[in-house]
Amino acid sequence: MLEEVERWLERRSWSVADRPLDRLLAAKHGTTVSVVLPALNEEATVGDIVTVIRRELMSDSAPLVDELVVIDSGSTDRTAEVAAAAGARVVHRDAILPRIPAVPGKGEVLWRSLLATTGDVVCFVDADLRDFSADFVSGIAGPLLTDPSVQFVKAMYDRPLAGSPGQGGRVTELVARPLLNLHWPRLAGFVQPLGGEYAARRSLLERLPFPVGYGVELGLLVDALHTVGLDALAQVDVGVRKHRHQDERALGRMAAAIYRTAQLRLSRGHLVRPRLTQFDRGDDGFVPRTHDVDTEERPPMIEVAEYARHRRVA
Repeated sequence: MLEEVERWLERRSWSVADRPLDRLLAAKHGTTVSVVLPALNEEATVGDIVTVIRRELMSDSAPLVDELVVIDSGSTDRTAEVAAAAGARVVHRDAILPRIPAVPGKGEVLWRSLLATTGDVVCFVDADLRDFSADFVSGIAGPLLTDPSVQFVKAMYDRPLAGSPGQGGRVTELVARPLLNLHWPRLAGFVQPLGGEYAARRSLLERLPFPVGYGVELGLLVDALHTVGLDALAQVDVGVRKHRHQDERALGRMAAAIYRTAQLRLSRGHLVRPRLTQFDRGDDGFVPRTHDVDTEERPPMIEVAEYARHRRVA
């Protein structure tokens, strides 16, 4: 590990316990905080997450979060209904920036959320978390409220898999971590580089391009490094993350998108073919199934005319 990264780990890696809630409230000083939950068919968990945030971080006694928005990206279950009943503002992905047709993908939802929110600090939280703790929000927002030099904060945590502690994050260990260590070694200190819980200043997010699919987390992390430097990035230990694990085929597609996102950042010249073939066993043997790999990226939001008008009104 680079000496610079070792020093960064000592200076920019914290625990949620390092910043109690009363300290964050005292440090807020008018800084507004938005929490965004990108959601697709998460009726089983989204309501509990919204309930915890509203009860513990949006009460009169603890007004840390100013805005809680669930962006529904086309759910076919009761995700929107459950989230609204729990107290979130629910916005459908397609209702945001309708001039630009939406494409499937998590990054697309996160990009559009900048136009649907107003907070100075934007916190992203996945909507499939179980046994959710408000520490996931206060932890990632904390350094941004207490240290003006911090621009981007990732959560770190254990990810149990099949009852085993410290496991999970298979795409992280097999794809993202090797890529970062080999090509962006200054980011080697991040424990959960692909984690879906992170916060950043709006002034940074609006300047970054957003990969529309699974590559969004790696893309934002790499681009944040190049935009504001390593010392403006941080991570906070928030404990344990429990969520719905995806099967190996979905992980394969995720890995391909992440590799493609990395390659785009390494070279804008020669690119690998953005397709991935996987195999199902059929009655007559193995059947190939080929999928497109997410390759599209959205421009920095600050370049979008509707966003400029939105910010003037806000």
